[in-house]
Amino acid sequence: MNWYEKLNQYFPIEEMKSKEHMETLLAEKGNVYIKDEGPKHVLMYVEFENFVFVDYLFVSKDARGEGLGRKLLNQLKEKNKPILLEVEPVNYEDTDTEKRLKFYAREDFKHASRIGYIRRSLATGENTVLEILYWSPVNQDELDIYKAMKWTYENIHTFKDEHFYGESYDPSNEVLEYNTEKKRNMLKEY
Repeated sequence: MNWYEKLNQYFPIEEMKSKEHMETLLAEKGNVYIKDEGPKHVLMYVEFENFVFVDYLFVSKDARGEGLGRKLLNQLKEKNKPILLEVEPVNYEDTDTEKRLKFYAREDFKHASRIGYIRRSLATGENTVLEILYWSPVNQDELDIYKAMKWTYENIHTFKDEHFYGESYDPSNEVLEYNTEKKRNMLKEY
């Protein structure tokens, strides 16, 4: 099974980029869009000067509990930059969502509780609520996390979107918002 098939089996269709989109990012933005692949994992991430965005992190079921996810995150943490990623809120019918949140809480990620993020899937037309988690070597301001997430959305998620999907994603100001009030911290209970 190739790297894209692994990701496609694990991540919901609403969160997946097309294979052509990802291959084009690797080819045309290969200086920042990076694929780290092994027999038991696929890590797709974007590294910019002042932050890292994890686009996809997949660890095969047979490798869970071996510390591979921690090892991969530690390699990113060694870059000494904030690390951002998107996660689904807990869905009690899907036990992986809760396990995922527990994993990131153990890895010292924080919930960006001031950032609202609702992305419309071009594959299904459905709106998907996602949350932003981040790890930072310093006490990072959530406004900086918001700006980094907005930049990622505008330069990676929507890169040539009309070409790949026949339509454009919604503009970032309709997808992301920075709130003065904090939401409930979804990692607090872990």
